Amino acid sequence: MFSLLTHLLGSAAAPKLNHMHPLNWWSGMRNPELQVLLHGDNIGDCTVTLTQAQNVSLIRVEKVTNPNYLFVYLDLRYAPSQTFYFTLTKPGQKKAYLAQPFELKERTGEAIVPFGPEDVLYLLMPDRFIDGNPKLDHVPGMVEPKVDREARNDFGRHGGDLAGIGMALDYLDELGITAIWPTPVQENDVRSSYHGYSITDYYRIDPRLGSNEDYRQLVEQCHKRGIKMVMDLVFNHCGVNNFLFKDLPAKDWFNFNSTFEACAHRTASIGDPHASQWDLKHTTDGWFTDNMPDWNQRNPLVKDYLIQSSIWWVEYAKINGIRQDTYPYCDQEMMRDWNLALEREYPGFVIVGETWINSAPSIAYWQKDSKLSALNSELRSVMDFPLMHLLNTVVDEESTDYDAGLMKLYYYLSGDFIYADTNYLLTFLDNHDTSRFQTNEEQSKNVARYKQALLLLLTLRGIPQIYYGDEIGMFAHKEWGDGRMRQDLPVEVLQASGRNALQSEYFDFASKLLRWRRTCKAVHRGHLTQFALQNGCYAYSRSLEGQRVSVFVNGTSEEREIDLERYAEILPSRTAKDVLTGKPVNLGEKLTLPGRGFLILEF
Repeated sequence: MFSLLTHLLGSAAAPKLNHMHPLNWWSGMRNPELQVLLHGDNIGDCTVTLTQAQNVSLIRVEKVTNPNYLFVYLDLRYAPSQTFYFTLTKPGQKKAYLAQPFELKERTGEAIVPFGPEDVLYLLMPDRFIDGNPKLDHVPGMVEPKVDREARNDFGRHGGDLAGIGMALDYLDELGITAIWPTPVQENDVRSSYHGYSITDYYRIDPRLGSNEDYRQLVEQCHKRGIKMVMDLVFNHCGVNNFLFKDLPAKDWFNFNSTFEACAHRTASIGDPHASQWDLKHTTDGWFTDNMPDWNQRNPLVKDYLIQSSIWWVEYAKINGIRQDTYPYCDQEMMRDWNLALEREYPGFVIVGETWINSAPSIAYWQKDSKLSALNSELRSVMDFPLMHLLNTVVDEESTDYDAGLMKLYYYLSGDFIYADTNYLLTFLDNHDTSRFQTNEEQSKNVARYKQALLLLLTLRGIPQIYYGDEIGMFAHKEWGDGRMRQDLPVEVLQASGRNALQSEYFDFASKLLRWRRTCKAVHRGHLTQFALQNGCYAYSRSLEGQRVSVFVNGTSEEREIDLERYAEILPSRTAKDVLTGKPVNLGEKLTLPGRGFLILEF
C-alpha cells in the first residue's frame, strides 16, 4: 500500500478525506449498485478513477454545488472481496491528488433472523440504563464530553452505555425478554441529545456509548443467548452538527431549502382526504426543532445515502430488525423503496414504524398491503397507539357489558379488520415518549393493575414491547418532564437480592408470564376469538395447530361469577393447566373470579 501511495501521490504528504461513507461494503449484495460519498476539502473538481479494482465498474460521478463532495456510483455485480482505491486527480495534474482505499468484504452468509410476533421487545434508553464502562464517562472532543454525576441533569448525560446493556443480559434473560430495542446508539454530538434522536454520524456509534466494534460484539452476545437486537434509526431528521448539514452538499439536501421551518405535527393529514396542502407540506417537510434539520428524501442522493446506511448496519452488526422513528413525517415513496431495498437484501426482514396517531384507520393506512392507501408502504409493522391508550385506562374503570372498561377493548379489537396484519402490530403499555404505565407512587403500589394490563398485552395479538423499569414498578408522569420518564435503572435490581418486596412482586410476575410466552405458539400467531363481556368479565382465546390458550379477566373490583356454557367453543376440555400456577384445573359449570382477577388456561 505504501509503495502504491508513493507512486500515485509522490513524496508530499497525502491529503486526507474528512469522510467516506459507507466505511466499507460487501461483495455479493443483491443490489450491485453502490453510492460512495467522498467528503474532503475542494475535491469537487477532481477526476475519479479506480485503481487495483477487480471487476468494479465506475458508473458515474455526481457533483454538487459544494466543491467538498463527490458522489461515486459503482457497479459491484461481478466484484470479489478486495481492497481497491478511489484515485482523485486535479485538473492538469499527472500525479494523483488523493488515493483512498475502499474495502469490499466477503459476506459471512449468516442468515438474519427477524423479530416478530414470537418476540417481546424490551425498550431501553442506553444513557439512562446501566453505566458499564466508567472510562466513557468523559470523552474529550464531544459537545457534551462529561457525565454530570452530581446534578444528574434531566437533559444531560447520565453515563449508561453499551457495556451496561451487556451487564444486564442475565437480568433480561431471567425476565424472559427475547429482543432488545435501544433508542438510537449512533453518534449524537449535540447538546441535550442523550436520547439519541439527533444523529450526527450515521456510520458511527456514539463514543460515549462505545465503539462500532462494541456494538457488533453486543449483538453477538445477545444472539448467543437467543436475544435479538432491533436498531432504532432516524431518517426524518438529523442533528444540527451532522457534517452533511454543517457543510451542505447543496441547498436541497434538507427541506425548505435547508432553512428552519417548524413542523406542523399533523400526521393524520397524510391519509386525510380533506387535508390542506399547508398541513401536508409542513408535516412532511417541517423541522421538529431548529436543531434537527429535516432531510429532503426526494433528493436521490439523500435517498441512497440513508438507505445504504441502514443496510450497512444490518450487514455489519447482524441486527434483527429496525424501528424507524417518526415514520409518517417521511417521504412516502422514499420509505417504500427503503422497505423494498431491505426486503431485497434480507427477505422477511421486519421494520416497525413509529406511527403515533390515536386512530386505527390512520395507523392501518401505513401498514404493508393496507387497502386504505393508494401507495403500498411495504412497512410490515406499525405501532398500535390506540391500544396503548386503552390499556392505560380500561384497567381503572369498572367494566360493564355495554360500553365501559374492558368492553371498550372488545369494541376496539372487533375493528381489527381495518389492519392488513394484526400479528405485526407493535403493542405496548408505554414508551420513552409517554407517561409510564404507573403514573404515580400510588399506582406503583397497586401491582394488580400492572398484572392485569401485562396479561392483556402478552396474550392478545401483536408484538409486545415492554419499557425498561416497568417490570420493577418504576413510575412517572409526562407532566413531570421527559427526564422523569427516563430515569436511570437502579443497577442493584439486576440481582434478585437487590430488589425490594414490591420490585420482586412486579419482576416475578412479569418473568413468569414472559418465560411462558417464549414457547407458547398459540399466543404468537394464533387465531383470536373474543366474547362480549358477561357480568363485567372479558373472555378470549388464542389457538394454533391444536394448541389453545383461553383467558378470563374480571374487569370489575368485585368478585364475579360467569356461566361457562357460553364459552364452550374455547374450552375444548373440562381439564386445563393454570399457566401461572402450573397446576391442573377442573372446570365446572361456573367460574368465579375475584375482583380484578384473571385466569389463563392452556389446553
